[in-house]
Amino acid sequence: MSRILVLLNARAGTLHDAGADRVRAALAALDESGKVDIRLVEPQRLPREIADAARSDFQTVVVGGGDGSANCAARHFANTGKVLGILPFGTVNLLARDLGMPAAVEESIAALQHAEPRKIDLATVNDRPFHSLSGLGFFSQMARAREETRGHPLGRMMSVGVAAVRALRRTGRFTLALSANGTTETIDAFAALVTNNRFGGDWRRPKLDEGLLEVHIAEDAGALGLLKASTDLLSGAWRGNPGIRSIPARAIMIDRGRHRTWAATDGELMRERAPLRYGLMPQALTVLSVSGD
Repeated sequence: MSRILVLLNARAGTLHDAGADRVRAALAALDESGKVDIRLVEPQRLPREIADAARSDFQTVVVGGGDGSANCAARHFANTGKVLGILPFGTVNLLARDLGMPAAVEESIAALQHAEPRKIDLATVNDRPFHSLSGLGFFSQMARAREETRGHPLGRMMSVGVAAVRALRRTGRFTLALSANGTTETIDAFAALVTNNRFGGDWRRPKLDEGLLEVHIAEDAGALGLLKASTDLLSGAWRGNPGIRSIPARAIMIDRGRHRTWAATDGELMRERAPLRYGLMPQALTVLSVSGD
């Protein structure tokens, strides 16, 4: 391995569970020449460390954290030519899973030895890159509830279930204007999700360089329809639900008729200027992958 910088989110759930010393030891064992610089970074400092790494002479930077940490890294490393590695130390880890990274700590670290650089697409919301998905309505409420339930005494997966119940209770009907493929329509919905490339039914993407967006609209429904659609959205089984429409496009605009709107992008809740304009950055990011497609 050539000279590598490893930035670990000190508050990432998997890192906390495994123990920082154990993770450091596993990383150090990969390289006997001492060329791996391992840094444990507090979350508030991580964006600055990632930005500095993007301007440094390190050609490969590995970030250990969840989808939010990967999002920050993707923004800074887009179109730089540097190679980004992702260790799946969060709860969902969408990008890391698509790159073939194992969930177990030692296995994911060992996988770095066999990973190869490849170029993948990024998407953008209002010109800001993201790696996986951006959602409104139910998804923004889910992100808000996830923040409230972090550190749940019964564990991270239980906190996801508690967050889903809270999000479902808070989610209401809203009206949006959707523009895609040269047409605009007004829709009553409770959720809208834009994905970077198409996801399959198990929340995995067959391709990371398809050069395509897809928007999924969960249209307004009664209480039972809302519950079923919410369950299908969380499980990734939305393609079999007649109340959820999926539309592929290369550019998408969503307007809720207000100046600002909440959106959850790669799990991070942000108040975005409206309308939301989604676009593509084909093959803009070079990543370490153990998955060929």
